[in-house]
Amino acid sequence: MSYLRPVTAAVLCAVLSSPMPVSATEQVGQAIRIKTEVTGQSGPLTVNAAVHRDERIRTSQSGLGQFVFRDGTKLAVGWGSSVVIDKYIFDDSQSVKRLSIRAAKGTFRWISGSSKSSAYQILTPAGTIGVRGTAFDFYVGPDGTTAVVMLNGAAQFCGPGGCRQLTRRCDCVVATPNGNMTDVARVNQGVLRRLGTSDALPFLSGGQSLTGMMGGGCGLTAALQRRPEAPQRQAPSTPPPEPKPEKPREPGRPHTDKPRDHTDRPHDPDGPHKSYDHHRGDHDKGRDKADRHDKDHDRDRGERNRHR
Repeated sequence: MSYLRPVTAAVLCAVLSSPMPVSATEQVGQAIRIKTEVTGQSGPLTVNAAVHRDERIRTSQSGLGQFVFRDGTKLAVGWGSSVVIDKYIFDDSQSVKRLSIRAAKGTFRWISGSSKSSAYQILTPAGTIGVRGTAFDFYVGPDGTTAVVMLNGAAQFCGPGGCRQLTRRCDCVVATPNGNMTDVARVNQGVLRRLGTSDALPFLSGGQSLTGMMGGGCGLTAALQRRPEAPQRQAPSTPPPEPKPEKPREPGRPHTDKPRDHTDRPHDPDGPHKSYDHHRGDHDKGRDKADRHDKDHDRDRGERNRHR
């Protein structure tokens, strides 16, 4: 039976040297920041609390949890979220052979650690995110609609509708569980409208702030702070013309706009009203006519006397 000893030793060495999955009770990471309410498998989590493989992490509608795994990978779990640490297989003390998480709903930020990019995988109801870089945000809606926004490096999203490559900062793709998928384009406020909520990407829009997990909002912060355009108002009707200002009255000239008494009327030399001198002239003319009449009468009387 001695020949079995080398075989047994070889098998034992192979087993010990091969990557081993972590038991469900073994710590794979820890919480580094907890805000409001974040719960794990055994209850509420606190800072420095251990997280384990197969553990489901949930946050309240205002909750926020930041976690770091043993290879340095960081995961932020925003408000109203649910995620399970699906697989965690060690490669050595500084890296992992496989790390995958299953996101059921909510909003997240992922920053890769020291392991090979092929070791990471994020599962969502609409498809799988294959990590080819360092950092990205992703959101899973109540109906499984998923959005991925690239922040640094590269990533690939594959679902029933095909695959999309995200290679530039702020590249975004939105997909649904039935296979519908948008083209890759820069994230903007239209993405939030498509997702049906402005709370979908809070780490980019400024709704929630992170500690030590990159910054920059791809312009979403400014877009959300900008006030919505006011509804167009109808042009007001043309106002009536303003009355022209009155011309200043010349000195010594009576004001002609208000009625005056007869005694206030100015003297009109050409009008029917006659002055005293004019009446006196008429009186003199009458007297001259009477004198001529008397002279004519005397002349007629003289002529009659001559004929007698």
